[in-house]
Amino acid sequence: MRLFSKEWIRRLLTKRRIRDSERTTREVRVQEELPSEKLVLLVQFTMVVLVVLSAIEIVHIIVLKVWNAEVFAAVTGLIGTVTGIIIGKKA
Repeated sequence: MRLFSKEWIRRLLTKRRIRDSERTTREVRVQEELPSEKLVLLVQFTMVVLVVLSAIEIVHIIVLKVWNAEVFAAVTGLIGTVTGIIIGKKA
């Protein structure tokens, strides 16, 4: 499995609902609602940008030995965005 692959993100964002088929049987059905392709691509792009910004912050600290608050703010904003998308889609 590739890191940040479309299939992995699609499974992460798939909403699953458990429904009883009939009250007389013990059969349980799982209904899956797949996310849109645009949402999957947006989350994939956001995760790649998050990795790139984290690498920039690490290089900035190693080379200049100074913390860059602007890059860190962008990283935390993207983390909040991805977390919000995942929690919002699962609910």
